[in-house]
Amino acid sequence: MFTLPQEESRAPAPCPSPASTQDLDSNYGDGLERERSRKPDWKLPELCDSTTMLSPDSSYLSSRGRVIKWFWDSAEEGYRTYHMDEYDEDKNPSGIINLGTSENKLCFDLLSRRLSQSDMLRVEPSLLQYPDWRGHPFLREEVARFLSFYCKSPAPLKPENVVVLNGCASLFSALATVLCEVGEAFLIPAPYYGAITQHVYLYGNVRLVCVYLDSEVTGLDTRPFQLTVEKLETALQRANSEGVKVKGLILINPHNPLGDIYSPGELRDYLEFAKRHELHVMVDEVYMLSVFEKSAAYRSVLSLEGLPDPQRTHVMWATSKDFGMSGLRFGTLYTENRDVATAVASLCRYHGLSGLVQYQMAQLLRDRDWINQVYLPENHARLKAAHSYVAGELRALGIPFLSRGAGFFIWVDLRKFLPEATFKEETLLWRRFLDNKVLLSCGKTFECKEPGWFRLVFSDKAHRLCLGKREEQHVKERTCPRNKQE
Repeated sequence: MFTLPQEESRAPAPCPSPASTQDLDSNYGDGLERERSRKPDWKLPELCDSTTMLSPDSSYLSSRGRVIKWFWDSAEEGYRTYHMDEYDEDKNPSGIINLGTSENKLCFDLLSRRLSQSDMLRVEPSLLQYPDWRGHPFLREEVARFLSFYCKSPAPLKPENVVVLNGCASLFSALATVLCEVGEAFLIPAPYYGAITQHVYLYGNVRLVCVYLDSEVTGLDTRPFQLTVEKLETALQRANSEGVKVKGLILINPHNPLGDIYSPGELRDYLEFAKRHELHVMVDEVYMLSVFEKSAAYRSVLSLEGLPDPQRTHVMWATSKDFGMSGLRFGTLYTENRDVATAVASLCRYHGLSGLVQYQMAQLLRDRDWINQVYLPENHARLKAAHSYVAGELRALGIPFLSRGAGFFIWVDLRKFLPEATFKEETLLWRRFLDNKVLLSCGKTFECKEPGWFRLVFSDKAHRLCLGKREEQHVKERTCPRNKQE
């Protein structure tokens, strides 16, 4: 399946992490100096080497530009290495296998056939002209019908509450910018999809306050990394005591990287918490149709009867995950708050979709027969088969993991392969994987507070998942320092 690396072949580079644990130096970024004295759990880049920031090729940039460049330089190292040596069955069979990027590569055949059909190809003047920045009315109507059906909303959702733009990254950025002042913050359960740090910070200068979750089940918890209202209250109180203004809560459901699914009762508890404290709630449901285990009972927040605070509840979804179209860039916001929708729509002039893509998306979303009878059943079957294979290989290696039947990834516990429980050792292990032609995502990337957790993406073709299988037993016997000591 995949190979645990044996030796470090060259000096380690930092694990690609947009979410460091230290504040920015006050010399970098607008409006940061007055925030410097505060010490909350903001997730901001660590700029320890000012000579790098002030290198000649950075001197042309503003302070904002240098921070933006820093994110690119620090967060993309592993992926730049991958793209220079990407595996190809014919052209580069010894290249790097990417098990780090959360993409569904299992259904390109289904998608290419559907997107190539004649009803997808239409050109008319209105599609080549400036649209309503919220999205063409025909697309917003289809999005409202689509979400009403698949989110199982108790009443039909309204097209006027829909805004479409080029992906959920832009949605996070736009919402953070219109909901928060500079230096304000969102609560977010950690571990979390680390790129959200960039999404909310680079334009809006909005911070994240982590609600740290533990792998150990204690107290009233029933599962590892469980989010509770008590943990939300504790994080909010800590932020308030440190002078941090928290404006909202970010929820990812199904969760990335945990694969966790919040029950309707849990969702309502989190929304009631937010209402008590007048917090906005941004709910990312980008994996809602990628729940492949029937026993994993997923419910959208839009399915709840009577949202506690509908004016502060904002739901996002995209085709990048559920339809394996991360390169097409389509995302949508549903909010009953007209002021929020209008403000986000104003930013869509920078993040909008071409008319031709909007037409294709409307055609795809309205094809309920193809979605229900062809795509979703086959996609779920392929996801389940790939997950079963990877999970079986992990069990054979004696490697613990968490996976709850949703998403494209397994949250893998490699702590026993760290000589010491430090993020430095986690980075070394990540580097050894990369040196041995396997790209994973390490836990620090997701702001996991426990070193040694990795996200492994399984939604790939079987032959790529199988490439490291011949070394599994050798790895099990030779690569676990803790076991050798016991």
